[in-house]
Formats: sequence, structure tokens, C-alpha cells
Amino acid sequence: MRRTAPSTIARLCSVALAVAMLATAAAPAFAAAPQPSPTAAVDAADTTVAQTDRPDPDSDVIGWENGYWHNESIAVDQTDDDALNDTELEAYVARAMARVEYLREAEFESNVPVEVMSREEYRERSAQRAGDANRTEFNRWNDQVWEGLFIVGESTGSGDALSETTGSSVAGFYEPARDQITIITPDPDAPTVSNATLIHELVHALQDQRYDLTNATYRGTTQDGDLAIDGVVEGEANYIETRYTQRCGAEWDCVETPSADSGGGGSFDGNYGVLLTIFNPYSDGPVYVADIVESGGWAAFDERFRNPPTSTEQVIQLTDEEPTPIEFTDGSTGDWETFPRDDPRLGENGSDTVGEASIYAMFWYQARNYGADTIPPQNVVQGVSGPYDVYNYDAEPSAGWANDRLFPYRTGAGDDAEYGYVWVTEWDTETDAREFHDTYLRMLEAHDVRETDAGYHVVPSGPFADAFYVDRDGTRVTIVNGPTVDDVRDIRPSLAPDPDATPTATPTDTTATVDAGDDTGNNADSDPDTDGSTTETTGAGFGVVVALAAVAAAGLLARRRD
Repeated sequence: MRRTAPSTIARLCSVALAVAMLATAAAPAFAAAPQPSPTAAVDAADTTVAQTDRPDPDSDVIGWENGYWHNESIAVDQTDDDALNDTELEAYVARAMARVEYLREAEFESNVPVEVMSREEYRERSAQRAGDANRTEFNRWNDQVWEGLFIVGESTGSGDALSETTGSSVAGFYEPARDQITIITPDPDAPTVSNATLIHELVHALQDQRYDLTNATYRGTTQDGDLAIDGVVEGEANYIETRYTQRCGAEWDCVETPSADSGGGGSFDGNYGVLLTIFNPYSDGPVYVADIVESGGWAAFDERFRNPPTSTEQVIQLTDEEPTPIEFTDGSTGDWETFPRDDPRLGENGSDTVGEASIYAMFWYQARNYGADTIPPQNVVQGVSGPYDVYNYDAEPSAGWANDRLFPYRTGAGDDAEYGYVWVTEWDTETDAREFHDTYLRMLEAHDVRETDAGYHVVPSGPFADAFYVDRDGTRVTIVNGPTVDDVRDIRPSLAPDPDATPTATPTDTTATVDAGDDTGNNADSDPDTDGSTTETTGAGFGVVVALAAVAAAGLLARRRD
């Protein structure tokens, strides 16, 4: 998953639909997370009532747009045979803009065009774009990231998995490059528009007018960074959307959306592990935003939006703790090599940082789909509370994350190429590292793994069939993956458990590195280096959604790949 500038910001699906998807997906069955009621209590200070005779202001003011006040009733009906006509859509959008202004306490600078697109067309464009992306260097690199997360296996390209997931769940999107909202609807000739989706996308339009979403500040360089940034981007949109929903029926008249024709997808044909990963900003982001706004007001949030969080840990745990820097030196032998470290599309120096949210999704998905003894499927809805919380992303195997870097490797070219990776994870304490290490090994057991005499692990068949070596040293857990045990030795010879089995081939240079900022006293993972290069990152990025570009990109999609 990557983003390009300018990005496309989307609403993946209604919260209710998302909860239904994952609640159905998680076995055994369990209750869905609580959702805000349409009749939920509104702010005590807000006692306005709907009215139709309030005069227009002499100049544009917050809570009024294009002839409509935020609390004004409008004659819009989506239940008739013709659905929305142009006049109704104009009134619908204008009042929705006034309501976003009122809730956000900020003024739109200009009108926001709204167009509609059929889900069929959206899926076709997404599939076409994903097919193009699968032929790129980025997708071969990103395949290893998703395979390393045990969410997308070797038989499915990451581009296809991401396209199928978003094609089933995107309800609408905003394109900063065009300053335009597109709503996914079953029939563009007789459109229906979810009021919650319209509010959500209008928040993105307001963000763009206030902050400029095409700015590099809002493009993460790795998977975790993109998700973290969306903690405020999507978090604010869902926060405002929830506050809007609370007023519907209790204080405001809201346009009814026919449930059978909402355009939200209805069924889900994608990957639940991908969905849970990319849904994190929509779930924990609103809680993060609410915490900032309730403690410091919108001025505090403005400051945070201009300086977004750098990790999903910060959003999940409501903390300002920065990731621990990790140094890494390539020590591969033979023909194995990392992807180009100077290509800005390929993470930070050729590595990705997946982060706490993605690690949680990995363990949850493996329990849900393969029965792994990792994170119980029902954990995803346990412990959530309040109107803004949807899913739980906090569990022992992923909590205590301090940083990680996943380096995809390859050898050969074209159809003959083979791939592997080195995944270095750093944890707050040795206990946290042990918890991740032990849970990861239990995950491998769900794939009939066998352990060799030398301590390697081999998954013999299935979408994640490969060889692995898992090393725990203090607060660090390093995972090396390759097609065979010999490949694993070549990719990371310094971790070969049997010194006699280490390949005799030696690289041209030798470099030792020490972790920057590591106060545990542990040495960094030191290896001979084929090119003498050492890279460092603080883990401030993301690599989850494949770029589908403009109309075909969704939610967290594609800010930087192209």
C-alpha cells in the first residue's frame, strides 16, 4: 500500500458495514463493537433546533453555505424512483458543508464539486490499475512486505489483494488534485448518497483547503508512517462523522439513505487481514483526535495535523513516544541483494516499517484464517469503549513495539527471480520481545512448520511456504526468510546457527554497526557488508495500500508509489 502525490483520500466503508464484515469474519462469533446511536446525546451547549425561516447572513459565516444553514430542513428524498436530482444534490451538499463547518468550527474557502461513480466502474478501474502496478518494481518489493506479514501469500500479488479489498469497501473518495469528491453509488443515473459518507469526504475537502493534502507532510515513506498520518487525516473525518451521526434524529433532520442501495458494497470479497490493517486510522484515529480536541481544543489539533504522528503506536496507545532508531548493514552473500536503497518509492533505504497496527493485524488474521494460537479473533472487538472507538488494536504480541524494518531481498531477474526478506524488530523490553518471538513461532506452527537440527524453520507448503530463521537477542527479534535454508544462510550469514554451515563465500567489505539510541547495551546486528553501506531510519512511514491512482486509489492508497 503506497500513496502518490497528489493523494486520494477515501472513506473505506461505513463503520457499521466494517464492523459487520470483521465481526462476521472473526470466529467464534462475538458481539460487534458499539456504534453511536442516531439518538445519542449531543453536546450540552448545543441546543439549536431545525428551522427553515432563518435569514441568510450578510457574508459567509461558519455554519452557513450556499443559502443553507447547518440546522435547516431541506426537501431531499432518496427513496423515490428518481433518487437524487441535481437540485436535491446541490441542497444536500450545501447543507452538509454547513454542518461540517459547524462541527469543525472552520470555514470552507470554496465550493466542493461532488460526482458519482458506479461500484462496477470503480472495481474495473481498480483492477486495471492494480494489474499495471503488479508489473512494477514497487509491487515486487511490496509483495515481500505483505508476505512477511503473513497476510498476502505467494499465490496472490499484493496489488490484487489490495485492489479486491478496497474495491469491495470504498464508499467514496476525495481527490486533492481535482478538489473533488466522488461517491460510489449503485446507479449513477439514479444516485443515492450516504449522508455519513458525504460528511466524511467533505471533511477531507476542508482539510485540503486548510492544510493542502498534496504536501509531502501527508505522505508517509513506509507503511506504518502512512497509517500514522491517516490517524489524523481519517481520524478527524471519522470524528466529525460520528459527531454528525449523533445529531441525526436527535437534533438534526438527516437525509435518509436506502440501506439496500447505499453503495457501500454490501458484500465483501477482499482480504480480511488487509482490511483490518488499513482500517486502523478509521478506528483508532477518531479516539486519538478526540483525545487531542477534548484536552486542548481545535488549536491543539491544528498543531498536531501540521505535525502528524510518526507511528501507529502513537495513535493506538495515545503516546508521543518516538520509535527507537535501528541501524542495519546488508551482509548477504552469493547473488542475494536488497532492492535499490536510493529509490524513494521503496520505503526508506529499501526497507519498510510495518508497525504495531500491521503486526496486530498479522496475528489476528493468522488466528482467524489458519487457527494460529496468536491473537484470538474476538479480541478485535474487546475492550473498545466510547462513541469513537470501533476496533481494538492492542494485544500483548504487538504492544511494546519500539520499531521495525523489513528489508525485501531478491536474486535473479524476471520470471526466474526469487525473493526473501530480513525483518528486524525492536521492542521496549525483553519481555515484549519474548512475547512477539514466541507468538511468531506459534504462528508458524499453524502452517505445519518443521524445525531442522540447526534451528531453522521450514513451512513445507501453502501460500507462505519458505524457510525461516527467528533470532531473539535482548530486545531485538530478527526474522530471516528465503525459499530454502541455504537461501536464508546466504541472506543473513551472521545469524546462521551452525557456524560450520555458514557459506564460505565472503563479501568484499566488513562493517560493524551499533544501534543508535539503544540503551539496553545490546550490539546491533553486525554483518559483513557487500557494499559497505549502512542505513538508518526512525520508522516513520508506511507500505500497505497499492497505488491505484486518482479515481482508482482509495483510503490509504498510493500516496507515493508512482
